[in-house]
Amino acid sequence: MTMKFRANEVLNGKYTRATAKSVFLVPFTLLLIMLPLSLMRSSHESTPEISSVSVSSSLNNNTEVKQCNIFSGRWVHNPEAPYYSNETCHWIIDQQNCLKFGRPDREYLHWRWKPDECELPFFNATQFLNLVRGKKMAFVGDSVGRNQMQSLLCLLSHVSEPEDVSHKYSSDVVYFKRYFYHDYNFTLGNLWSPYFVRSSDADPRGHTYNSIMKLYVDEADEAWTSQVENFDIVIISSGQWFFRPLLFYEKGKLVGCNKCGMDNVTDLTHLYGYKKAFRTAFRALNSLENYKGVTFLRTFSPAHFENGDWNKGGKCVRTMPFTKQEMRLEDGAVEYILEMYVTQVEEFREAQRVATKRGLEFLMMNTTEIMLLRPDGHPNNYGHAKDKNVTLNDCVHWCLPGPVDTWNEFLLYMLDIMGSDAFFSSKLEKVF
Repeated sequence: MTMKFRANEVLNGKYTRATAKSVFLVPFTLLLIMLPLSLMRSSHESTPEISSVSVSSSLNNNTEVKQCNIFSGRWVHNPEAPYYSNETCHWIIDQQNCLKFGRPDREYLHWRWKPDECELPFFNATQFLNLVRGKKMAFVGDSVGRNQMQSLLCLLSHVSEPEDVSHKYSSDVVYFKRYFYHDYNFTLGNLWSPYFVRSSDADPRGHTYNSIMKLYVDEADEAWTSQVENFDIVIISSGQWFFRPLLFYEKGKLVGCNKCGMDNVTDLTHLYGYKKAFRTAFRALNSLENYKGVTFLRTFSPAHFENGDWNKGGKCVRTMPFTKQEMRLEDGAVEYILEMYVTQVEEFREAQRVATKRGLEFLMMNTTEIMLLRPDGHPNNYGHAKDKNVTLNDCVHWCLPGPVDTWNEFLLYMLDIMGSDAFFSSKLEKVF
């Protein structure tokens, strides 16, 4: 079975997510990376590259600046032990603590990302903490972003342990965490806002996993915009929440929905809300007068449910990465991942253009294809406390330790490049 579709069909949301069982070969690098990048390069506007990072002389002891796309590569076997374990890091929450709750295989811990054009350095906690000394870093978005923050806490724990100061900043210390590294005057936190925009429950029976919600897609959520100006480095990401039933409001009026099943309300699909939410979030960052930070978009993180959707018995039991040449996927999976990715890239490119005029730096951590190749990295049913009655498998979040640690290797690499002479410019001097 081959998949043929035009870029404009994907961007217009012609394809919908399906749940069927089939096996087919997918040249995913071509579909997921080359297509959206070719869309960007076809524009007559001059925009910065968002998928490559310059390797500077400070890293390779060479006066020549070499371009290296660190996000194009493959997973290679790595016999070394992971950076940490559930016994050496106490920051791992039960939902992602796969080792604690009996995951029997260990092969998923022994793969490392290898870029085609260069080497990705191992994570160095001392180097990272020195780079962010005196700075404040926030993860804005949903629980997958918090997943990355908890990975970072573990990676840094070999060198320094922070004080949890969440109670000083918020009464909601579960969703708004703040950690302070005294030795480095470094603050790490997360600002919970899975939609980036103002939202509220629309189901009179209350909030559940799949209850309908209202999204005011043109109004940024003050839960994060009221605090983000205090941060020097912001990593923004979101995704899976947009698949639930949603009512979309603009200028206070209902304009459509996603999977609402209501008469006389147009189903605009999840892509409408996703596009509008990212547009509003990026515009907020570009319009906040006192925001001088560096913004990273971490691209869509794919789920790997097989033999059913998340609420219909779907599970993720694989123990090995996919190869690029052959991936066993549920019918429709590639389409939905591609359309989510392209939607982000389109909004990011416009936001980056505006940010450049303001002297702000917007960068993209292009992890979508990389994580699509790791169906083995999720908790499945090994990420929940045994005393809880859990009927849903988790194929959205990532085991700790696990492939999500690679995101922080990317983050360190990119921060290091930004601090190098080759990357330095006046627009970054206030941050680095």
